[in-house]
Amino acid sequence: MAIVSFIGAGPGDPELITLKAINRIKSAGMILYAGSLVPESVFLPHTSLTRENIISSADLTLEETHRLMVQSIGKGKNVARIHTGDPSIYGAIYEQMARLDHEGIDYEVIPGISSAMAAAAALKAEFTVPDGTQTVMFTRIHGKTPVPEQEDLEQLAAHGSTLVIFLSAHKTEAVIEKLIPHFPKTTPAAIAYRVGWPDEKIVRTTLQNLASCMVEYNITKQALILVGEAFDEKKRIGARSVLYGKEKRGRSNE
Repeated sequence: MAIVSFIGAGPGDPELITLKAINRIKSAGMILYAGSLVPESVFLPHTSLTRENIISSADLTLEETHRLMVQSIGKGKNVARIHTGDPSIYGAIYEQMARLDHEGIDYEVIPGISSAMAAAAALKAEFTVPDGTQTVMFTRIHGKTPVPEQEDLEQLAAHGSTLVIFLSAHKTEAVIEKLIPHFPKTTPAAIAYRVGWPDEKIVRTTLQNLASCMVEYNITKQALILVGEAFDEKKRIGARSVLYGKEKRGRSNE
């Protein structure tokens, strides 16, 4: 029976796609991909489909993409629905799955490497730090998609956790305004633009200089904002997790 596979294609690096994703792409009779976010170099080497069966959804409505998937499944052809990063984080797959459920069409979700994880790797950073924050929050500032009042960025900032802020590069000034009451202006921060792509830009800065860096590097979209002590380049030599501590002897790991 034909199936729709929602595939996390990773951040853009053709080498950061899973073997399971590659296998689903190979078996697909139609590829429907997020054209403005997923470079073709990620999936083209793994398919022999002709161009008429490889479709960008960048200019399609939800209803149009759904219709294409239904038509392909009706012909007994598997669908590779390719999304950027990991589809569980701002992947816009919820509404697609709801419609497939309504039609009784089988589907699966193949996880991918989020741009957040790729950004941490590029920064050689760990979101959670020994003797420091043990929490990381993935969030966004309000925009066309509203944010629940209790999840407003300023309220989340009060926790002092590591923040990875998606879909907010065009509102950097507003991000700073909401964070400053809870983070020192000199808090380490970073901008990760199109991480994993050939034109990747990784910019280290501080909270107070985020907006000026966006202007300097001409970044207005497709960038993560990362804020917290976890992004301090000067790693503390004294930091030590329980995993490597003497106290673990004779005890099982958590």
